[in-house]
Amino acid sequence: MSTPTSDIDEAAPRIGGKTELVEYLEAGSKPPTDWRIGTEHEKFGFLWDGLRPLPYEGKASVLAMLEGLRDRFAWEPIIEGGHLIGLKKDGASVSLEPGGQFELSGAPVESIHQTCTEVGRHLAEVRELAEPLGIGFLGLGASPIWSLAETPVMPKGRYKIMTAYMDKVGRLGRQMMFRTCTVQANLDFSAEADMRQKLRVSLALQPLGTALFANSPFIDGRPNGFLSYRSQIWTDTDPDRSGMLPFAFEDGFGFEQYVDYALDVPMYFVRRGGQYLDASGLSFRDFMDGKLAILPGERPAMDDFADHLSTIFPEVRLKQFLEMRGSDAGPWDRLCAFSAFWTGILYSQSALDAAWDLVKTWTAPEREAMRQSVRTLGLKTPIPGGRSMLDLARDVLEISRAGLRDRARLSPAGDDETGFLSSLHEIAASGLTPAERLLQRYHGPWNRDLTKVFAEEAY
Repeated sequence: MSTPTSDIDEAAPRIGGKTELVEYLEAGSKPPTDWRIGTEHEKFGFLWDGLRPLPYEGKASVLAMLEGLRDRFAWEPIIEGGHLIGLKKDGASVSLEPGGQFELSGAPVESIHQTCTEVGRHLAEVRELAEPLGIGFLGLGASPIWSLAETPVMPKGRYKIMTAYMDKVGRLGRQMMFRTCTVQANLDFSAEADMRQKLRVSLALQPLGTALFANSPFIDGRPNGFLSYRSQIWTDTDPDRSGMLPFAFEDGFGFEQYVDYALDVPMYFVRRGGQYLDASGLSFRDFMDGKLAILPGERPAMDDFADHLSTIFPEVRLKQFLEMRGSDAGPWDRLCAFSAFWTGILYSQSALDAAWDLVKTWTAPEREAMRQSVRTLGLKTPIPGGRSMLDLARDVLEISRAGLRDRARLSPAGDDETGFLSSLHEIAASGLTPAERLLQRYHGPWNRDLTKVFAEEAY
């Protein structure tokens, strides 16, 4: 979830019409020399004593972690309603998901070397603070043993509104909010045509991203029947704001069509006077016309639209950049591999064209069928043409590798970025998703003792 910007200024210019919203998205266009990579990841905090979820307050708590990062590593505090709810420094931020999941939203950087160094530095800081407090952090796509009732609730205004709304639109929305963790990559585009091709390719390949990073086979202390339960959750959270965006593949798609989609997604909230006002289910189109029931006569500022965009959760999200959203969280090497995978595909034109050639004939029902199947079948998921997701994985990994090689972004030691794909090549060679490997250990050496996942998978 996004960390809030400063409160809406009453004197801020108001949006005059839809054209300004289209121009806002288009303003994200950058020349390739200015393209950057941002990596986001979430993780579950827990207490080693009893393997309980990390509460917000207390000696060993989320708050203690935030205060430690602030005081020892010079992060700036983000305060909401008198509560410390996040941190920021050098273009990066640390924020809290609804159930206390600890998120790093990395700064936009030039290479995978830099983004991976940033992730490693953050995890080192977290470990330095956590170990004396008896705190651990776990990189899985779903919390393995805690019930929803046992999961703490963070003191953030938007989450109270979202929690109340979720039960009205799907069965699993609260599960998504409180019991899942993801990894994301934020990547740039040069113009509308480039955005369109990148959005289409990345949407079509999200089921592959789900398979390669599937890492949530447990819930409530036992196997849940899925390789990516997190992906299952998203199929029954809120159909108005999630999914595969079939309209993005229609002729004429561009920034305007995405704005039309965003305007039709029901609102969650409006921020005014340091408070989140409940606008759940209301229309941003009405807001544009000065007819929003909770703020009659008032029109939105552009920050209101930015807030609204942050409450839309498709498999790939368009803001002033593109967010890859289809994968489970995992260990440090796969966090780096995730951004490398997508950067190799999207930041080399020859790689992007090669990926598009693989997926351009797929229909919307075929793309949706892969999304629905991959949560249980993983790399065994059938794909159009009588092939499997594993075949696709091997093809796309080679495309990504070639794209990273073309970029030729070298580390101080002279290595390019292709080495970050190693963990994914191992998965493709074995044909087993990370979830299947966890299940093998659960049924084998762990002897169905799921507490072992904490010792073996904690950061």
